[in-house]
Amino acid sequence: MPVKLFVGNLSHDTSGDELRTLFSEVGAVESCQLITDRDTGRSRGFGFIEMGSKEAADAAKEKFNGQDLHGRALKVNDAKPRSENSNGDGSRRY
Repeated sequence: MPVKLFVGNLSHDTSGDELRTLFSEVGAVESCQLITDRDTGRSRGFGFIEMGSKEAADAAKEKFNGQDLHGRALKVNDAKPRSENSNGDGSRRY
């Protein structure tokens, strides 16, 4: 069963392909999503990696959390479910 990880503190120079290649060192990567600003198309500094198994996700957290990439220490942890009725600041959309 795939496990989704949050990857934060990314440099704006980091590409989705680079993240996929990096995380594939510890297991199968099901998907890689680098979050970009919808107006500028520039990276927002975080993304999501879906690993093929819990074991691969645990290995990725162990290996890559705190690892330097483009001069920044990665933050890697379990992704939290997205709230369907939230706009990001805790208020509800109607």
